[in-house]
Amino acid sequence: MRGSPGCGMVHLPNGPHPSRRHFRPLSAVLVLMGSLFCMQRAWLAPVGMRARRSTDMARRAVGTVVTEAMVSETLQGQFDLASYLGPRIKKVEQALDASVQSTTPYTKKIVDAMRYSLLAGGKRIRPIMCLAGYEMIVGGQDAGAAAERDAMPLAVAIEMIHTMSLIHDDLPALDNDDMRRGMPTSHKVYGEDVAVLAGDALLSESFTHVAKATPRSVPADRVLEVLRRLGESVGPVGLAGGQVMDLECEAKHIATIDELQWIHEHKTAALLEIAVVGGAVLAGATEDEIAACAKYARGVGLAFQVADDILDVTQSSEQLGKTAGKDEATDKTTYVKLLGLEGAKAEAERLKAEAVGALARFGARAEPLIAVAEYIVKRTN
Repeated sequence: MRGSPGCGMVHLPNGPHPSRRHFRPLSAVLVLMGSLFCMQRAWLAPVGMRARRSTDMARRAVGTVVTEAMVSETLQGQFDLASYLGPRIKKVEQALDASVQSTTPYTKKIVDAMRYSLLAGGKRIRPIMCLAGYEMIVGGQDAGAAAERDAMPLAVAIEMIHTMSLIHDDLPALDNDDMRRGMPTSHKVYGEDVAVLAGDALLSESFTHVAKATPRSVPADRVLEVLRRLGESVGPVGLAGGQVMDLECEAKHIATIDELQWIHEHKTAALLEIAVVGGAVLAGATEDEIAACAKYARGVGLAFQVADDILDVTQSSEQLGKTAGKDEATDKTTYVKLLGLEGAKAEAERLKAEAVGALARFGARAEPLIAVAEYIVKRTN
């Protein structure tokens, strides 16, 4: 991964950096945020992202020779995902509850609207993947506690962004849904105007939360890199761009498989990627480790969408907690429409296998993320 300038040395480059060419305005804002962040942490010496303990490097070298088949065989029937998720989801819920609070009567309505959607339940897959990404890089018995300390602010921020996307998706101008997670959607409770603003507030608060709540013990260059990636995940080459492409394909009632993949790599997989990769970055992952995490997350993100398309035609509204059969009713292009139901199921399995293979180098430390990939494909809602 690219090294970040040290504190007091953050600057805008004369020419566009390859990783910033699509996102120059937000990059400038984030770099400025990083400058202020570094000033606040001036007493910290930047720690290189490639600096690793020799024992840790040796352990990873062993992990690189583990094959996908060996990992799958090791995990078969041994990893208890429910036991892993239970305490972490509880801590995520507590962190989400604490993250958005009204401190004055003047903000009560918008904060109530933000909390209504943010605390409405859900699988919390994205924050869990963020914590698991951190744990996988750090390893050891204390990895869970370290992830909760260092990566929970990012995990919360990602769930804020995800919630924003759901609020906006449900609006009449987009999907026009009345139910979400078995409850009336935000605009049905607070009106379209407040729903839009609640989503906007969650998006902006996500960046503030990472900058304010991440411990000072985390090197500032890692936090700045996470902020940069977080911005990209929601912009024109992320969630927003994928949503617009989705609308364009809806308007013409057809999309190619390549177009569908681009849509969901950005609309769906981008947030999963920042979850896993962001957790890894905060833990001090190397470039090769980050690349492996990104490949895993993109595969899982696409598999997640294929599974969603399958569930839309195989489950009821009561089972899903949202309107079922809507894709077919609106003639929306989905993986099921292009590949057929059995073809879509096969594609979900292929994508999952590809994602799992990307983590073979991590050996047993990848168990939680591999189990999450299995869950995503096999889930029933």
